[in-house]
Amino acid sequence: PIVPHVRGPSRGVFISARALGDASGGGGDEDDDDDAAAALSAEEMASLDAEAAAAAGDWASELSSAAWTEMDETDERGNRPATRTKDGARMKRGQVDKSLKSAVANDYEDVDSSGDMDDDFSANYYDYDADDVEEDYVPGSAFLVDDDDDDDGDADADGASKKGRRRKTRREWGKIPDDKLPRVAIVGRPNVGKSALFNRLTGTKRAIVYDQPGVTRDRMYIRAFWGDTEFMMVDTGGLESLPGSPEDAPSVDSVGGFEILPGMVESQAALAVNEAVALIMVCDGQKGLTNADEEIYGWIRKYHSKKPLLLAVNKCESTTKGEEQVLDFWSLGGPTPLAVSAISGTGTGELLDGLVAALPPPSPEDLDPSWKDDEGDGPLKVAIIGRPNVGKSSLLNQLAGDARSIVSDYSGTTRDTIDSDVIGADGKKYTLIDTAGIRRRTSVAASKDAPESLAVGRALQAMRRADVVVLVIDAEEGPSQQDFVLSERAAVQEGCALVLCVNKWDRIDKDTYSMNEYTKTLRSKLRVFEWASVVYTSALTGQRVQKVLQAAAEASVHHRKRLSTATLNSVIQEATLWKSPPSKAGRKGRVYYVTQASTRPPTFVFFVNDPKLFPDTYKRYMERSLRDNIGFPGSPIRILWRGKGAKGKK
Repeated sequence: PIVPHVRGPSRGVFISARALGDASGGGGDEDDDDDAAAALSAEEMASLDAEAAAAAGDWASELSSAAWTEMDETDERGNRPATRTKDGARMKRGQVDKSLKSAVANDYEDVDSSGDMDDDFSANYYDYDADDVEEDYVPGSAFLVDDDDDDDGDADADGASKKGRRRKTRREWGKIPDDKLPRVAIVGRPNVGKSALFNRLTGTKRAIVYDQPGVTRDRMYIRAFWGDTEFMMVDTGGLESLPGSPEDAPSVDSVGGFEILPGMVESQAALAVNEAVALIMVCDGQKGLTNADEEIYGWIRKYHSKKPLLLAVNKCESTTKGEEQVLDFWSLGGPTPLAVSAISGTGTGELLDGLVAALPPPSPEDLDPSWKDDEGDGPLKVAIIGRPNVGKSSLLNQLAGDARSIVSDYSGTTRDTIDSDVIGADGKKYTLIDTAGIRRRTSVAASKDAPESLAVGRALQAMRRADVVVLVIDAEEGPSQQDFVLSERAAVQEGCALVLCVNKWDRIDKDTYSMNEYTKTLRSKLRVFEWASVVYTSALTGQRVQKVLQAAAEASVHHRKRLSTATLNSVIQEATLWKSPPSKAGRKGRVYYVTQASTRPPTFVFFVNDPKLFPDTYKRYMERSLRDNIGFPGSPIRILWRGKGAKGKK
């Protein structure tokens, strides 16, 4: 992996791995002659390569969300150097803090003195926490340890391995694809607690819950289980006016020539009921049986009489009146009403027992262990984000080939994150995630629509779950500052691959050079993300929409690319020969070794003598060298600079 005879600082300050070991030991002096050639055998080079790669991987894996949280303590005391060790003992004069917090603070000391990122989103602004994120998400970590490895004593002794370890999710070890799972639809009139019960039964917080009718609009699918039975739970919007027949469900209601939203919501609910194999009708136990409940029950019995129906009387958390609230619902003369509470979980066990007993058993043809990819992640997750009214839902419907999401000219139509499994033209499976439009933080705070902040929070969570983020930009309005903020959050903070989708291209007066000129303008305004792929589409006509999936698949390949250490060091060696690191206070920067620590995004660790000797311009030069010689189109890369530690600093 290392050229056996490489000269030292006089020839690009790139020395051998043995010099790294000598320098790390502290036995040499800064002024020693490093021009002597170092000869290593093949066995020694392989051993050093393995040790350095393992050390870099362990160190980089510590840069997870838990490690970054520890940095808050450093920020609170003004980024002053540590005066005590981890066990509480006072550090001696000149002793260097070699903890992770000190290393990270050293590597990222070029952050603004205010400690605040220049974007429109604060980490704790929106009303959601880490528990809202899917269990299978580990920020910045590609080291997923299986539960079966708990018996390994060495792994338990390693703190970094414990941070990388997590419990496998049901999706990872499930053997039935999502499209073959039996679907269970939750229906009912508005504001009876359908979304709250949906979150309780699925064990997630994906559905937005707010004390306001009409919050849920689109269908939401979540993989759930009870015991050994897996099924797909579907949340729907409230039914206000019932369609006469499932086949004749209106897609659009119009009054005076204007489209209104309730008809679209009920159309989505009718489609969910039509494709479900079992139904859960939710009623409000505190308000009792209403005429709307009787109409919904009669509609289900008339058009879906062959489907199993369970009657859940919600809001029965009272220990004294809970059972009495169910008595009115016996008059329906159908299934046994069950007193449940989405808040406390009362009665949900009996509800799931009855549901599992009514579901058909899985057939041997449905078992497909190969439905996940080689890394066990299932289909490629693609999140579609952007500002309101840029055509995100229309793009999703075009790619899915179905009216999967409600589309209207009304700003803020989409609220929940909508997952849709599609198959591209290349036969590859994708999971498209439609999100709500994200406005500036000040606009969201001043909005009278209270659930908007929750919808924005779900959209930000979708970035964390996604592998690739498709940023939709309105071609008529062009890129804005908010688009730059969203790109920065997706690529820099979340580490996702990025595709820029310029939608509504059919409305632009074009000539032969329009696309090239627009691309130059786009890259100049989003100059930091000039590596991102650009696709021009029209969701209304379907023009070039399949290229979005192609660009996402290509970006995902580079997002998961892993390079050998020999290739990396060859590129860096050539880069240092062309441009040597600058000197500072009589000291010259030295690059000892480079290795790739992780993927998604590709993370590289530079072992140097002192990270402070490398300014931002030289760090950007190294990143450009990697991109020019290796590529990584559509994928961000992270470069970590690790020093051997200073000697005798006051």
